[in-house]
Amino acid sequence: MDPQTLSPYLVQILNGLAFSMLLFLLAAGLSVIFGMMDFINLAHGSFYMLGAYLGFTAIQRLGSFWVAVVAVPILVAGLGFGLEMVLLRPLYKRGHLDQVLLTFGLAFVFADVVKWNWGADIRSVPQPPELTGALSLGVTVYPRYRGFVIVAGLLLAGVLWAIQARTRLGAIVRAGVADKEMVSGLGINVRLVFAAVFAFGAGLAALSGVIAAPFLSLAPGMDFEQLILSLIVVVVGGLGTLKGAFWGAIVVGLADTFGKIWAPDFSLLVIFAIMAVVLLLRPNGLFGRALA
Repeated sequence: MDPQTLSPYLVQILNGLAFSMLLFLLAAGLSVIFGMMDFINLAHGSFYMLGAYLGFTAIQRLGSFWVAVVAVPILVAGLGFGLEMVLLRPLYKRGHLDQVLLTFGLAFVFADVVKWNWGADIRSVPQPPELTGALSLGVTVYPRYRGFVIVAGLLLAGVLWAIQARTRLGAIVRAGVADKEMVSGLGINVRLVFAAVFAFGAGLAALSGVIAAPFLSLAPGMDFEQLILSLIVVVVGGLGTLKGAFWGAIVVGLADTFGKIWAPDFSLLVIFAIMAVVLLLRPNGLFGRALA
């Protein structure tokens, strides 16, 4: 194939991968929380939105994107830890309907807080100076910041996999996904593990928001838009597995990118069609474990 013909497809594939990495960071925490805690958190997209807006403020006031990347996820993780202990923990033994109602209400509360603090205008965040410009890929050029998003997402995926597969904490989380009653019987403080996992998931969502801020526009409603896509990622990839979240994000991110190019009026339909096919062929997702 002629390089000039190949280059537009390569750019769109890279755009899809960049978006996929943002979806992975958002969906990874949601997948583990849902798989381990059996808790439906419809406010997860709010942590992404808070991360984006807090990153916007931190970059404005401190003048450093890198400080925002470190500080904002820690701040939002602390918020998630407090919410889990105070509001969400009493709902573990209750049905999913109560969980949906509470977290759906929290999502509206966070949306109003964002509008109250930052207004309803669309905001944009400048890219860090060292990541402006374009990279030469031989047959084409590609924005340097989007390349950073891809590389950072892949590195974080590798770090998360190493933590889950090679550390004691990862073993506890994997065991908790499989059988939390057994983990509790071994003398492990499951409540503390739940709170830590929830906080970590909130921090990952906030990190996704900070990284997305110079990449996508900031506007009220961005939380629900990304929440829907992350839920599809979890369903496609399977509950409780980072591997499923990663490959599910790749599938959904590429489908969303090419769907908006080839069928802009039906791009969301394409994603739902892929989810339907996966559920028909593998009801537990691509890498999900069959439930007893």
